[in-house]
Amino acid sequence: MYLLETTAERVPELRARLGGLGDSLVVVGGDPLWNVHVHVDDVGAAIEAGIDAGRPHRIRVTHFAEQRAGAAATPAGAPVGAASRSGRRVVTVSAGAGLTRLFEEAGAVVVAGGPGRRPSTGEVLAAIEASGAAEVVLLPNDEASVRVAEVAASTAAQDLGLRVAVVPTIAQVEGLAALAVHEPGRGFDRDVREMTATARHVRQGAVTVAARQAMTMAGPCEPGDVLGVVAGDFVVVGSDAFDVATQVLDRLLASGGELVTVVAGSDDPEGSLATRVAGWIEEQHPTVEVVVYDGGQDRYPLLVSVE
Repeated sequence: MYLLETTAERVPELRARLGGLGDSLVVVGGDPLWNVHVHVDDVGAAIEAGIDAGRPHRIRVTHFAEQRAGAAATPAGAPVGAASRSGRRVVTVSAGAGLTRLFEEAGAVVVAGGPGRRPSTGEVLAAIEASGAAEVVLLPNDEASVRVAEVAASTAAQDLGLRVAVVPTIAQVEGLAALAVHEPGRGFDRDVREMTATARHVRQGAVTVAARQAMTMAGPCEPGDVLGVVAGDFVVVGSDAFDVATQVLDRLLASGGELVTVVAGSDDPEGSLATRVAGWIEEQHPTVEVVVYDGGQDRYPLLVSVE
């Protein structure tokens, strides 16, 4: 995986070249920044393709051979004894179809979740069992699901003899950031520490729409009002989603940042709000990189994070 600075005109040639090297190819983004993901045997050739197309950076190489071997030996949904397990997997909760694709492309086992659909301990435990791994890292990606993940981790450790750790992510964008630094080739404890530290340093926010009358930290809101969220607290009440989103980002970027991740929800199916917000960031903060994803999450037209 790497971020690539290039023009839209050069992306088709890059896709064709990478497609000939491997599979699971994803190139998403927009001028001038693209996120590139591909599974290949020849890592050097994939990086050279990026160099020829533009300027690749934040390059990340992950070896999936052990993970795939463990998963291939395990029928879907079937428990595996500790003695026959190997490697390390990440189990993550996803709030939307697009987010699920992103997590799975990064090698994670996904449990369906999101507002009104938080997973049970049994569902998380079943994902751990079906992973085929001896070591598992859990990303709950929701504050209310952290305890569920902790119970599932404890049960898996006691009943299955597995090594399981919970990185207490409380937002989908924190889970994306943590998974981006996951490296199964390094020691388990160090991997968990790196993922935890990355998630904690993410400044995250969102845009949603009020479903009922309420009093928030930013004042009263009525049904249909647009609400800006920072670190789980309502900080803006407005009528225009773009205006609220930029106010949220002003707060998140007040102390600086190098990378902004923008995730479009199911209420923004064409990505128009996400695209406008990305353009605003590029104009107002030209030194900050922007990556846009189609997350497909409900109730939140926009999720954002700053790293």
